[in-house]
Amino acid sequence: MKKEYVVRSIDAAPDGAPYVIVSLSSVKDLKEGTQNPQSPFGSPKVMGFSNMNDMMKDLNKMLSGMGGGMGMQSGITQLKLEMHEYKEMGLSVGDKVFLELSKAESLGV
Repeated sequence: MKKEYVVRSIDAAPDGAPYVIVSLSSVKDLKEGTQNPQSPFGSPKVMGFSNMNDMMKDLNKMLSGMGGGMGMQSGITQLKLEMHEYKEMGLSVGDKVFLELSKAESLGV
C-alpha cells in the first residue's frame, strides 16, 4: 500500500536525542480542510460551524483528540527519523512524500 502525504511539521526529539519527529497529513485530509461549504445561515461563519449538529461534532472531535496520546491531533501520522536519515532526505515543511507499507512474507509456521 502506498499513500501520499504532506510534511506538516518537523520537531526535535523531546528528550534531546539525535532524532526528529516528522508529522505528516494525508493529501486527502488537506484538500477536505480547504473546502469551505456555504453556510445556510449566511456568510461568514461564526466559530467555523454552520449548524448546531456541526458544532457538537466538532466539539466531540476536539475533546476526543485531547485524550489521545501526548496531545496528538487526529489525522496526523508521525515518523521518528534519525538525524542522518533526516539530513539525507532533505525534508522541509510542505514537501509531498510517499509512505509505502508492505507486509513481510513469512516462510514456514
